[in-house]
Formats: sequence, structure tokens, C-alpha cells
Amino acid sequence: MGTHRRPKQPSRARVTVLTATAAAAVALSAQGANAAPSKPTKDEVKTKVDELYHQAEKSTEEYNGAKEKQATLQEEVSTLQDQVARGQAELNTLRDAIGSVASAQYRSGGLDPSLALFLSGDPDTYLDKASAIDQLGAKQAEALETIQSKQRTLAQKRAEATRKLADLDAVRKTLGEKKQAFQKKLGEAQKLLNTLTAAERAQIRKDEDRASRDAGERVKLGDEKPGSGRGAAALQAAATQIGKPYQSGHEGPDTYDCSGLTQWAFAQVNVHISRVTYTQINDGTAVSRDQLAPGDLVFFSNLQHVGIYAGGGQVLHAPYPGAYVRYEDMKYLGTYYGARRI
Repeated sequence: MGTHRRPKQPSRARVTVLTATAAAAVALSAQGANAAPSKPTKDEVKTKVDELYHQAEKSTEEYNGAKEKQATLQEEVSTLQDQVARGQAELNTLRDAIGSVASAQYRSGGLDPSLALFLSGDPDTYLDKASAIDQLGAKQAEALETIQSKQRTLAQKRAEATRKLADLDAVRKTLGEKKQAFQKKLGEAQKLLNTLTAAERAQIRKDEDRASRDAGERVKLGDEKPGSGRGAAALQAAATQIGKPYQSGHEGPDTYDCSGLTQWAFAQVNVHISRVTYTQINDGTAVSRDQLAPGDLVFFSNLQHVGIYAGGGQVLHAPYPGAYVRYEDMKYLGTYYGARRI
């Protein structure tokens, strides 16, 4: 029968050492958990800020689109309201004429029962009764049919105006939401920048200034043939704006966002293109990447950004908040999306 030895107990000294070691490990772990995260570097902040600026640009383009739609709807509503007002005035004139006929009949000895029925009710209901037409004179019947037609048209215009006003209210709501969205992103970017020292912020501004200056002075565009005369002229117009600052929602002549610059440039040569990237991608005709030529519109990052191709792989554009209109190598502008020739 085997013997069993009782396990040897650790010495009191060993227990004390182990306990102290464990306590130290726990303390270090707690310190690590509670330690403040390391401050991001200037480059890390700049990268995050650029990302926020691109997100803000997306909301800016959506805001610009809603703003353009608002202007269109306001014009349509105004036109409809004018048409309703004129239609009501014409209808009132026709009713007055019918009323004059009724008054004359009444004074001469009696009101035609059919005319009395018309004046006391709805002409649509009345004229739906074929027999009623037979009771009227030719001129009266023609007048009543004209009134009936105008009433129907007026009702349609009023209904259309009501729908447009509802659309306008919805667009105004969207406009406010998109404006808040890009302002929020810009606010987050500024908050990040504020975590840097004054010297670091000054260095970022200096880098941006140098990038814009170098782009204007040292860029090599080559001698590529323009895609169209209008595009070439628009590119020349845009080049006169180099050095002007980016500002969300602006379309010149002192500040621009990306699509505001492209629209302004083409407007200088009497060519109208739409206001935002999401609609400018439908202007003109599509151009493949290998056929790009100076003056073509080029789009990036799922239509979040647009510029004008200038040749030599360079794009003239309004970059983002804090930057200025400048040439820039298109490889730095995000994922290529497509191009249009105006």
C-alpha cells in the first residue's frame, strides 16, 4: 500500500513575495486602464480633419442640391399661384356676365329656370344633365361650358400648387438638416484642430499656403489638346480664381465650394451647367478616363468632389475648408468616379 505525502506548503516569505507581485501587477493594470490616451500627433489630426472635410463636402453638395430644388419649386409655386389668381379673376368676370343675363331676365318678367339652377348650384353637376343644355340659348350654353372648363382647370392648378407647397416644405426641412450636417462636421474638424498647439496649427496653415502657391507657380500641365472650346475657356476662367478660399455652399466670386467653382467657370463663357456634383455628372457627354482632356469635368469619391481637368494629370479645383483654389495631382483627390465633356 503506497504512502501519500502531504503537499509541501509554500513558505510565508514566498507567499508574501507572490502577493506583492500580484498587487503590483493589478496596480499597473489599473494605471494603464485609467491613463489618459496619448495625444494624437499633428499629422494624425490633419488626416482626421481632412476626412471630416470630405464628409462635410458630401453634405455640402446635398445641401446645394436641396437649395437648387428649393429655388425651382419656389418659382413653380409662384407661377401656379399667379395662374390661379388670373384664372379666378377670369372666372369671376364670366360669372358676372352670366349674372347680368340673369338680372335682365328677371327684370323682363322671369328668370330662366335653367339659369337659376346654374346660379344656385355647381355648374359641373348642372351641365352633366344633358337636358339642361337644351333649355339654354346657344350663347348661355357656351358661356356656362367655358365657366365649367375654367373651374376644372382652376381646381387642377390649386391642387398642383398645394402639392408643390408640400414638396417645398419637405425640401426646406432637408435643407436645414444638410446644413446642420456639414456644419457639424466642420465643427468637429475645428475641435480637433484646437487640440493642437498654436505652432502646430500655424504649420498646417503654412503647408496649405505653400501647397496652393506651389500649385499655381510650379505645376506642369503639358500641352494636351482641350476636349472642347467651351471647356478650354472655362478652364482659363477658373484659373483666374486660383488662391481664393474654399467655403461650403458658395459659388463665387470671392469664395467657392467644388461644384460652385465649376459652375461659375462655365458661366463665364455663357455655358450653363447645374449646381451640384450629383447633377453635373449628367451635364455634357461622358468621357472615359483614358480620353480625358483639358476642360473636362472630373468627379471623385462617389460624386463628393468635382474639378476641371487641366492636363498633365492635374485638376484645377476648390479643395476643402482651409484650402484655396489650386491645381492638384488627381491621384490625391480620392477615388476616381468619372468625367464629362461640356
